[in-house]
Amino acid sequence: MQTGTSCSLVNGDCLEYIKGIPDKSVNLILTDPPYNIAQYSTGNIPLPGRSAVNNDLGEWDLKEIDPFDFVEDFKRILKPDGNIFIFTSYNLIGKWHEAFDPEFDTFQYFIWHKTNPMPKIFKNGFLNSCEMIVCLWNKKHKWNFTTQNEMHNFFECPICMGKERLKEPRHPSQKPLKLLRHLIATASSEGDMVFDPFMGVGSTAAAARQLNRNFIGCEIDPVFFEAAKRRIETMET
Repeated sequence: MQTGTSCSLVNGDCLEYIKGIPDKSVNLILTDPPYNIAQYSTGNIPLPGRSAVNNDLGEWDLKEIDPFDFVEDFKRILKPDGNIFIFTSYNLIGKWHEAFDPEFDTFQYFIWHKTNPMPKIFKNGFLNSCEMIVCLWNKKHKWNFTTQNEMHNFFECPICMGKERLKEPRHPSQKPLKLLRHLIATASSEGDMVFDPFMGVGSTAAAARQLNRNFIGCEIDPVFFEAAKRRIETMET
């Protein structure tokens, strides 16, 4: 990691913490807020020949997210050439659009295609193989593309698994570092500040540190926060 870069992790409510972040101090907001789909995603999914999959997301996903709560402070802390990437789902993308589209020059979406999504045993619907990412920026924003092939709003990689996947605690929506590094490398430069207000187990922090970015992150759940803290401390010792 680049000498002089920093990493600050905070256990607390991001809507309170963000009030203390200075104006125009963040280059990239990259975050994965709750999707508010826990009410539709409950119980176990039986899989022939293997253990059932726990489909419960957890109480943290039940607290309703209102994108309008983030507009003022996201605009305030973002540098003029900054970018915003927000993971979301079908039920919230319209709300993110309603809140943020009038405030930025560009509102686009990016698709993450999961090459190994959870199977559907009964073959009665599409696999949940894609997730959406809201992308926001203003004119003259920072962008690091070099070829047209890099500019697709589509990226393929497996869901987080193997050694990268934290086993204890297990976060049901831990994102893969390969995807996060792609987004960070595209929308920021070495030494830039990356902010994640819904840090979870610290995947955005880990990817940012691997790419020599500064990082500030907030996580309200103390168990996930401690996992993120241990993860980053292990990287940097």
